[in-house]
Amino acid sequence: MAGQLEAITIFAAVAELASFAAAARRLNRTPAAVTRAVAALEDQLRTRLFNRTTRSVALTGEGARYLEACRRLLAAYDDVRQFEPGSSAQPHGQLSVTAPDMFGRLHVMPSIATFLELYPQVDIRTLLLDRVVSLIDEGLDVGVRLGELPDSSLRAISAGHVVKGVYASPAYLARHGTPQSPLELGGHRVVSCLGVTPVPGRWTFESMTAGGTVAVTPRLVVNGTEAAAIAAASGVGLTYLVSYQADNLVRAGQLQRVLAAYSPPPIPVHIIHPAGRFLTAKVRLFIAHIVADLRRNFGRDPAGS
Repeated sequence: MAGQLEAITIFAAVAELASFAAAARRLNRTPAAVTRAVAALEDQLRTRLFNRTTRSVALTGEGARYLEACRRLLAAYDDVRQFEPGSSAQPHGQLSVTAPDMFGRLHVMPSIATFLELYPQVDIRTLLLDRVVSLIDEGLDVGVRLGELPDSSLRAISAGHVVKGVYASPAYLARHGTPQSPLELGGHRVVSCLGVTPVPGRWTFESMTAGGTVAVTPRLVVNGTEAAAIAAASGVGLTYLVSYQADNLVRAGQLQRVLAAYSPPPIPVHIIHPAGRFLTAKVRLFIAHIVADLRRNFGRDPAGS
């Protein structure tokens, strides 16, 4: 039985990665061992599971049907393993998570910390980067994404929304007044962040009267959202941020949101995982855990935040 499960695990990895070499790297096997295991499985089943060329590996029709059965078997086997003697019926092993850097530090890491407290036999590897990471190529289990998702081989679960907006310190607004329309921004000092507004002198709003895009003259241009938030909280000027980047300073009374009626459409927050991968117990539990946490923070109407 153990040999059969190993062969099925190898087959599923090759199918998911569409590569014998990539499956070998993930499973810490030699490419030759992976090739032999799949060939032996095909001999046992008396059917071809993959169409192979020098450039590609693709499932046959029979292989695709067999893969679905294998996913169910492997997921069930992982659940059963949690109840082995000495396991205390707890999920165990390592899972890997990726998220945008600042969002990850502020909102994903606290959720990870509570999950690790709940499940002491699980270890988590995190990758916090402000670029899109391929879950399949990097061998990651779960990702947190902000923004609309392109069609892909990923499954997505909605965890709420964030929204872009204009922020300033109460002291700045007391000295220079509160703009009532984006068209008034030309008379204000502003801090532009390249991570939020790729063109420092153009800010975009959702309003016919604002004309969509408004010209601003930055007193300060920075390449990080934390720097922009700190500068605005220090009274340098108005800045344009995503809500989660300003929330802590808003709660502390150091920033205040203005022009809320002109905000662009909300930005969705999703939890993603590869559609073609069976979900182990620890991954299913983690997804449920982080979705619940993020929905508590971001499931409300973002227009009112």
